Amino acid sequence: MTSTRPIHDAAQRGYTSASDSYQRGRPEYPEALAEWLDATLGAREGARVVDLGPGTGKFTKLLARTGAAVTAVEPVDAMRARLAESLPDVRALGGTAEAIPLEDGAADVVVCAQSFHWFANAQALREMHRVLRPGGRLGLVWNVRDESRDWVAAITEIITPYEGDAPRFYKGTWKQPFEGQSLFGPLQRTVLPHSHVGTFDQVVIDRILSVSFIASLPEPEQHVVAQRLRALRDRFAELRAPTIAFPYATEAWLSERLPSA
Repeated sequence: MTSTRPIHDAAQRGYTSASDSYQRGRPEYPEALAEWLDATLGAREGARVVDLGPGTGKFTKLLARTGAAVTAVEPVDAMRARLAESLPDVRALGGTAEAIPLEDGAADVVVCAQSFHWFANAQALREMHRVLRPGGRLGLVWNVRDESRDWVAAITEIITPYEGDAPRFYKGTWKQPFEGQSLFGPLQRTVLPHSHVGTFDQVVIDRILSVSFIASLPEPEQHVVAQRLRALRDRFAELRAPTIAFPYATEAWLSERLPSA
């Protein structure tokens, strides 16, 4: 097991303070993803699955339904406590992607949902390779906002100036550790339509306030962001409806562990 790297400050501070809004505002995952987990990733009854960076366990719930033996590895104490409370049958361990507290070959599947961009580095890939058995599979999953919708693009315009150096999926830099390495095979992509249905406060306010670099802002600045988001209801009639369907595309990526050199 290799030494760990520090957690990015935006993740540590933001996710520690925003576990409530994270739980309320983060979307679940499309039911169609269950088939991908079984047929493509191999997360099924009898499999040993590691959920890496699971937060409060939104994705872990879906994994637990597969019948696999699931171990969640989460570095943020507040998030891990919520996961353990809601999913008592899942083993929840403290740890990071660069220092996974499991033995060599302990997993058939490692999956990272909404998390890999935080630890996309060579050290993390080596650790995932170590804990996976030969031929094991790595799955990377993200719910990606559909910015072809005008009001979704307007939300992005509000929050992007705050992101600083926080890792983001859309930048694509998470793919760089896979380049020129011999630990994992080529990435294979599956895209599924998805939407998060709920009230404006749930799917917009709580969702955006749970974004790491927004959640780590001083409270007065968070209120400014929330006010700007609420002002969007004056511009877009769709946001004034009692129930809103926030559009996403769920991207699921697969890579197979290669034999050790």
